[in-house]
Parts: sequence; structure tokens; C-alpha cells
Amino acid sequence: MTEQTVDGVVASRPISYIRVAVLSVLLLVGAVATLVGMFFGAVAGLAVFSVLLLAVGVYHVGNLFKLVRWLRTPVEDAAPLPRALGLWDNVFAEVNRRARSASTKQERLSAALDRFREASQAMPHGLMFLSNTNTIEWVNRQGEQQFGLDRTRDQGAPVTNIVRQPDFVRYLKEGRYAEPLIFSVGRPISRTLMVHIVPFSEDMRLVMSEDITQVERVEAMRRDFVANVSHEMRTPLTVVTGFLETVIDGLDDLGKDDIRHYLGLAFEQSGRMQRLIQDLLTLSALETGAPVQHEEPVDVVDLLGEVVQEAEAVSAGRHTIALECATHARLLGNAKELYSVFANLAINAVRYTPAGGHIRIGWRQRGAVVDYVVEDDGIGIAPEHIPRLTERFYRVDRGRSRETGGTGLGLAIVKHVLSRHQGDLLIESEPGHGSRFTASFPARRLVG
Repeated sequence: MTEQTVDGVVASRPISYIRVAVLSVLLLVGAVATLVGMFFGAVAGLAVFSVLLLAVGVYHVGNLFKLVRWLRTPVEDAAPLPRALGLWDNVFAEVNRRARSASTKQERLSAALDRFREASQAMPHGLMFLSNTNTIEWVNRQGEQQFGLDRTRDQGAPVTNIVRQPDFVRYLKEGRYAEPLIFSVGRPISRTLMVHIVPFSEDMRLVMSEDITQVERVEAMRRDFVANVSHEMRTPLTVVTGFLETVIDGLDDLGKDDIRHYLGLAFEQSGRMQRLIQDLLTLSALETGAPVQHEEPVDVVDLLGEVVQEAEAVSAGRHTIALECATHARLLGNAKELYSVFANLAINAVRYTPAGGHIRIGWRQRGAVVDYVVEDDGIGIAPEHIPRLTERFYRVDRGRSRETGGTGLGLAIVKHVLSRHQGDLLIESEPGHGSRFTASFPARRLVG
């Protein structure tokens, strides 16, 4: 006897049993026909043999039809297994066993496929399967968003009919996939993608895409930042170097007053570089996104008194500076960071207000917010510049800013400090009619 295993299931009957059963039926029919022939003659025996064979054939054909009907019944209808005697009972049992094994295997494959699809949908990268004719076989959600596709509508369509970016089409056709492709797409929104293509199977390709738009923006910002810092440092360094060379070359010819004058100008430029470096360090610390350290109730009225003194020192008597405090409530926050906000806004007003101008500094509560307001009647700002004032190194008038000692980082620092204190900056200005800068804090930060 032998045993057969079907997908891990051992058959309950040996194959030889079928041969034995067939031979047994034939021998039984032959024996009956022989006995009838011995008693009733050869014709009667042959007739009985034919009838019995016909009956056996009808029985087998009937069971065969049962098997065909059962096999044609949809799996979801769960038709009961046909019943039969002898050999056909074993046949039905074996077929049913194989069907269950195939169904189990199919369920496992379907479950594995579902898990793969769920994992693919959860990936941060786009995945797209292409045939050898570049038709879309499947794409996950990220791939849909990045390439502007619709899985239901575009499945089966050539990807080059939808993504017509020339670099992508050329990359796809050339077949040189050792290096990734970086290109820009404009729909549904403008973005920069990095694409890898991996051939697999005999005629399939996997397209993996990554949205690097933010990475490209950060890199562009880094390049601009380095260029701006280099430019800002180069100017004072050039001035310092020039004055020092003048003093060194003319040490025997220049008088003490001239030497003192040149060294004073060099010292002024070195101070400017120190302020720039200090602002860069402050801005770098703020941009890390770390929470505010050492928060405490800050006496804003006392703090504004110090701000006014610093503004008056910068003004040197050229402006009228007034302070109005409508509330004496303290503000929860970091005193050093808050001082940088208040002082930056006040000193900016001094720098951009001509001599004889008026500057008003106020601290007042307004409903659910509390405002620090700096108002001046200076030169004002054109509307197109206002949205960009808090960018690093952005200046409306570069020459005037350098003359007044500005680093171009003050309002960027203000924006970050306010964000750390859940505050907002509102800028209102009109050329020739002055400006108003309002730093608003939520009233829930007031203490007492």
C-alpha cells in the first residue's frame, strides 16, 4: 500500500484500492452472468451481463454528474458534499479534501496579499507596479498623490499618458535605472520627486517615489543662509581690514586724531559683527523648537522701563519716546526672550524714524489677548514688503539698515519668540505715515 499527501493532508485510502474495487465489480458482474448462463443458457447470461454493466455504467454516470454539479457550484453557496456508496464515496471525499486544501491555500494567499497592500498603503513612499508596456497595474495612495493619479480610473492605462514630464518619460524608456531620477511635477500641486525603478519578474517594474520637496526647500534655505551670512560678514570685515591697513601704512604720517578716528570706525564694524554673531546664535537656539525654559511671571512694566531706556540711548535725544501701560498684570514667560522681542521692536522704530519723530510704546489688555504695541510716525513700509519682514536677512532698504546697525535678524527672532509664547505679530504700515507693530499674547498667560 502507498500513501499520498495533498498539501499536507494524507489521503485516507491507497490508490490501489481503486483498482481492486474496479476489478471486484467486474468479477462480481462476470460471476453473476456466468451462473445465470449455466442455468438458463448463454443468451440469458449475456443479457444479464449487459444489463448489469449498463446498471453499473448508469450508476457511475449519475455520480459523475453529481460531482460535476457540485464542482460547478460557487464556493460562497457552500453546497453539501454528494453522498454515494463504495468507490464514489471515496472519490467525493478525496475531491472535497483537495478543494478544502486549495481553498485554505487561497485564503492564506489572499490574507498575505491584503497584508502587503495594507503595508504598502501605510508606507511614506509611493509604490507603483508597471507592466512591460508601462501600463499601471497597481499604485498605493502616496503614489496617487505624488503623480496625480486615480487608482480606479487610471489602472490599466499607460503611465506616460498621464505623467508626461519629459525627464520621467525619458528615464522610463532608456532603462538605465542605476541612479535615481529627481524631477518636478506640477499636478495636483507643485512638488519635487525622487524616483527609483526596480525591474522584477520577467516583464514588471516597481516605481518607488519619494517627495523631497521639503528637503529641496531646506537645502535652498541653507544655501541662501550661507550666502547671506557670508555677505553680511564680508562688508564689515572689508571695512575693518581697510582701516587697519590705512593705519599700518600711515603710522608714521597720521596724527593721533586720524588714527583714533580710523580705529574707532574699525571698532564700530567689529561691534556690528559681534551683534550679527549673537543674533545668529540666538536665532539658532530658537529654531531648534525646544520649549521655553525657565518660565516665570515677568513684570512687564519694569521690563518695558528698561526697554525705553535702551531705546532712548539709541535715539540719543533725537526722538520723543512715550510709554503707556494700561495693565500691570505680569506675563508668564521667559524674561530674557520677552526682552528681546520688546527691545527689537522698540529699537527698530528708533532706527527707521527720522529725527524729531514720535514713538509710542504701549502695554494693554484687549479681550482675550494682551498687546505690546510700538507705534511710530517714521518712513513706513510698502505693502509688498510686509509679508517678508520676518524672513532672515530680509531688508526693505539694505543700505539704510546697515547704516543704522541692523543685522537683518531682529524680526526673525521676534517671530520665533512669539511662537514659543503662543503669540502673534501684526504689522500695519503706510509709506510716509509710520508703522505699528503689535505683539499679541493670549490673556491666559497673564498672572495677577
